[in-house]
Amino acid sequence: MQPRIRLLRSFDERHHNYLGYALRLDGTLAGTAREFSVGIGKAAQAKLALRVGDKLSGVAQPVADARLETVELYKASALKLIARATPAPAQPPPWHDLPPPLEVYRQRGHRRLDPRTYAGRCRTCIWGAQMPVEMIIDHWKPDIREYRVETFCYGPKSCSAYRAGATRKVPGRNNMVWEEEDWVDEEATAGRSGDE
Repeated sequence: MQPRIRLLRSFDERHHNYLGYALRLDGTLAGTAREFSVGIGKAAQAKLALRVGDKLSGVAQPVADARLETVELYKASALKLIARATPAPAQPPPWHDLPPPLEVYRQRGHRRLDPRTYAGRCRTCIWGAQMPVEMIIDHWKPDIREYRVETFCYGPKSCSAYRAGATRKVPGRNNMVWEEEDWVDEEATAGRSGDE
């Protein structure tokens, strides 16, 4: 259970679109048992208060453009909570509490997160985020775009699992490249103390 956020980059500028939440499920999809991912909206999460370990059912549609999503399915409807998980006592990280409202993620700001660390330690944490990134390469030719996936952390600055990884490089017109250095993350999370 993580925030579902889309990131638009244009050289040294970035814009976030807070879409809802991304659920990673072990279940049955079209008659086949496997792991899959579903995007749900803010209202559905507010109503159901889903968290790690809950069991649910519903219907959803395949995403229209996989370049703009990190989930396989979206537009989930008829969601029904079948069983509420009994929280197992665990010492974070990762955090498996009820995820906060999207406004909290926006307010906290994020830091880049090494993709290997995300895959190994943060994939189930409520503070981790895997974002589809759309990059406008040239404002004079807005149809020229590139796509990729980036990982971020909204969690406490003191998290023992956190690893920043390499700085992000954003392509621009005429083969220019902008490097998103550490000060960008520091500025984005400047309002928080180490334990926030």
